[in-house]
Amino acid sequence: MTDIARQASRRLERAILELLERRGPTATICPSDAARAVYEGDDDGWRALMEPARRAARRLVTAGEVEITQVGRPVEPAEARGPIRIRRTR
Repeated sequence: MTDIARQASRRLERAILELLERRGPTATICPSDAARAVYEGDDDGWRALMEPARRAARRLVTAGEVEITQVGRPVEPAEARGPIRIRRTR
């Protein structure tokens, strides 16, 4: 992983945690929220950060910081297919 990619990964992880911190204890966010928060342009270039945001969420699951949910239920990151939400670990 390049230095730039490592920095982007850390920024995405911080963005996920900061976005969740600003919301209620049971709130969830979409990986796109973190991608938009990190992307510095004003076009739809944030879309290129979607998969990196999902990877950042998976790392935070491994660290015990967050859960990935689908249809309101926690799922194993490796089993998640399609849209996901991220919430604080309960």
